[in-house]
Amino acid sequence: MAGKAADKPVLLSGGNPQIAKGYGDAPVEAYLAAMPGWKSGVGRRIDAIVGRTVPGVRKAVKWNSPLYGVEDGVWFLSFHCMTKYIKVAFFRGTSLDPVPPVASKQDNVRYFHIHEGEAFDEARFADWVAQASRLPGEKM
Repeated sequence: MAGKAADKPVLLSGGNPQIAKGYGDAPVEAYLAAMPGWKSGVGRRIDAIVGRTVPGVRKAVKWNSPLYGVEDGVWFLSFHCMTKYIKVAFFRGTSLDPVPPVASKQDNVRYFHIHEGEAFDEARFADWVAQASRLPGEKM
């Protein structure tokens, strides 16, 4: 029993899963599985939309957040669990049309927040993903 509890990821502030840095599907899947409550289902929807929209998308988990890119080490999108919502970051969000609604302290970054029970316009999100994937990514 103790081994099973030790294998379960720790949830950090806001319920964000603490997942070891890694590249590929496995660490992202571990993150999605560890997302608490309703956030796990939405995280899986985000991951599926990105996968359908950007064939061959690269994935990683860094800084306890999944990252998505079109080339290794260069990312266009990430998301993170906050207490009451999921925060999706578009690293070149100011170049998207329409611009995602939430501003950032970083000049080019824009956020999209997804709250429990709120309508999630998957078509709009997929359009943002498609646009973002064609822009220069953020090297991290």
